[in-house]
Order: sequence, then C-alpha cells, then structure tokens
Amino acid sequence: MLSFAAGLVTLALILVELNQERSLSLRILYLGLAYLGLFACAHLAVRRWAPYADPVILPCVALLNGLGLVVIHRIDLAMEGTVFPDGSTWDPMAFKQVIWTAIGLLLFAATLKFLTDHRTLARFGYTFGLAGLVALMLPGVLPGFIAPEINGAKIWLRIGPLSIQPGEFAKILLMVFFAAFLVSKRDLFTVAGRRFLGMDLPRARDLGPLFAAWGVTVAVMVLQKDLGSSLLFFGIVLVLLYVATERAAWVVLGLGLFSGGAIVAWKLFGHVQQRVANWQDPISRYELVGGGYQISQSLFGLATGGIGGAGLGAGRPEMIPEANTDFITAVIGEELGFIGFAALLLVYMIFALRGLRSAIAVRDSFGKLLGGGLAFAVCFQVFIVVGGVTKLIPMTGITAPFLSKGGSSLLANYVLVALLLRISAAARAPQRAPKPKPQQPAIADQHTVMVERPK
Repeated sequence: MLSFAAGLVTLALILVELNQERSLSLRILYLGLAYLGLFACAHLAVRRWAPYADPVILPCVALLNGLGLVVIHRIDLAMEGTVFPDGSTWDPMAFKQVIWTAIGLLLFAATLKFLTDHRTLARFGYTFGLAGLVALMLPGVLPGFIAPEINGAKIWLRIGPLSIQPGEFAKILLMVFFAAFLVSKRDLFTVAGRRFLGMDLPRARDLGPLFAAWGVTVAVMVLQKDLGSSLLFFGIVLVLLYVATERAAWVVLGLGLFSGGAIVAWKLFGHVQQRVANWQDPISRYELVGGGYQISQSLFGLATGGIGGAGLGAGRPEMIPEANTDFITAVIGEELGFIGFAALLLVYMIFALRGLRSAIAVRDSFGKLLGGGLAFAVCFQVFIVVGGVTKLIPMTGITAPFLSKGGSSLLANYVLVALLLRISAAARAPQRAPKPKPQQPAIADQHTVMVERPK
C-alpha cells in the first residue's frame, strides 16, 4: 500500500508538470524518491517497534501527506516569480514540506520506540493536562513581538526565525489528560441527577470539568480570536465524555454551553461578527478589507472544478489567498473535482474508522478513550476545515491534517499517529499464554523413606 501511495504521488507530480507545459525536471525525481524513502523508513520503524499495528493507518497518512506535497508543489509553480507589495518574492514551499515531513517521521519513530506501552501515559495525566493548558493559553497572554496576530488570530509563537503553533501539541496533551481523568473518575459522571425531557441529567456538583473545559474554550476564543481551536477542543471533550459515560445528556449540555458562549462572543467581539458576516453573505463583502474575498474565491474554484475537476495543474490556485494552508482543500476541489474531493474525504474516513476500530479492540479503558479521542480529533478537524471552505460553517483558520503546509501541525499529527499505532498494536497483539504450573509427581511415584521410631 505504501508503494501504491508513492507511485500515485509521483504520477500526480508528473501530471502537474505536464499540465503546466513544462519539461520534466529532476525536481520531480527528487521529490518522489524523498517521499518514498521517508515512508519506507517509517514502515521499517513500525515493523520494528509496533509489528502488530494496523497496516492501513500509515498508508492512509502517507497518501494524504503525499497529496498535500503535490498540491503545495502545484501552488509553487503557479506563484513562481510573484512579487509582493513589500518587495519580497514567492518562496517555494515543497522542499520545506519534505523537510518538515522528515522531522515529523523522526518524532513518529521516536514515539514508537520510547513509548512501549500507552498505559504509562495515564500516570502523568495531570502533568500533561497542565502542560496542555499552558501551551493552549500561552499565545493569548504573551506580547505581540513574541505572539504576533496573523490573519486575525493570535495562535503563533515566534522564536527567532522559527514560528510554532503550541495549540497543535496542546490538543494531544489535553486528550491524554481527559482520558486519564475520565477513567479514574468515571463513576462521578455516570451518577444521574434529575430527569428532564426524557434525559437523566448529571448532578450539579459533577459539572465542574465540563464548565472548566467551556471556560478554557471561551478564553481561547476571546484571547486568541481563534474560533477553530476552541470548537475543536470542546468537541473532543464532549466526545470523550460521551464515550466514557454513554449518556447523551453530556453532549446536549455541552452543545448548549458552547452555543451560549458563541452567541455572547458574537455580541461582544468584532472579529467574531466579521467571520459570521463573511459566512452569511461573502459575495456582498467581496471587496471589503477582511471581508468575503477568500471564501468567495474558494467557492468560485469549487464551482469551476465541477464533478471531474479542471485537472492537476490546470486550475487557478493563485487566485485563492492562503491556498497552501487554510484553503488547500479548495485547490483539491478545483483541480480534482467532486470525485477527487470525495475520494480525499474517504481516505480520511478510512483512517478514522481504523483508529476507532483499534480503540474498540484494545482491552484497557484508558486506551479506548485515548484511541477514540485521537481518531475523532482528526475527523472533526477535517469537518471544521472542509466546512469553512465550503461555507457550511464560518471560517476558522485551522489547517487540514497532513495536507496543509506547515511544521507544527505536521509534527503534532505524526505524534498522534504514533500513539494511535501504539494503541492498535496493543489491541492486535496476541495474548500471551499463561505459564504452565509445574505438576507434582503422582503419589505412587514418590520415594519412600523408612523412619525409625525413637526408642
């Protein structure tokens, strides 16, 4: 399956070059060989340190990562030679994406090697929770020269020439915390309080963690102006609560709390009102600064692609701002059409299903909750990204897992995949037979000893 993914990615790179009416260059060969070599090493790492892991998860990730590399290379070709108003020129991103992929796969292999049992994470659940909260809130409280506001959101930390998005790592840390917390405190959340509208509502004193998660979500929305991360974080908390308790009341209460917080934020903060207005009617706000230009161009591109797409290399991705990050799925929809876009979503669906299957099969409760949360996080993030691109929900500004350009998202998601493969290996590993007890020889075979009676 990895060889098939590598061949498909190399063919896609060739098609991009041909549709741009360029002669095939060695750059295609370098990109294809680098891609194949990296994932061959990742395959060997899985065979060495997690031999019983699900064999479908890594090929799905490889195909998604490879398709993202193809589209980023396609955008590089379209933007080649572009001069921006500040005098700078377009900087190609494809080889940088290969480097970030290599670093991500190093973290992937290191996680598989040093984390031999996923249950050891539960021992440090509260430590991970504190670290996750600090990482999530840090950009919102630091000054602008360290945490600049980019595209209306304050989610980056700038350290010299490098930029990092700590929220990508915070979601994994917080998932470990909530999984460990819910396993140890599960009885508190299953005790019913009053019955209302056919639902057994939890007791008021047990709502503390839900209100804490809601408070952190609203704080992220206010301090960082980041609607996507707040929605993603709160959605993960609700799913973990539902999986742990099997009670829909938690989901209903959580959705009510989030809706109330979103309405209050819409009333109080201008950037939220702007996002909602762009979502409602982007065409009428097409020429306004911070208006609906980006989402309108995305919709135009999807309409141009139609059912079969314009073809790889035959679209106009340079017309969409931030095409290689937030709106990379719009480029895929334009050049591969509805068929290619649906195939992309099916690959994500297969990844999520295999992850959920591993979570169901693992024997310990912590592994079930963590595996389910990890698989759902990727699936829900795709929903938020695609929903924003297609105007199903307001734009959020988060990146498509494994597809978009960038280092923080790619590194965090490869750690997520390693954790999921570790849980999968524990679920699929054969149970060890108990050691046979030594059998006592029969009484008839015992030696007899003559004992003289003392006189």
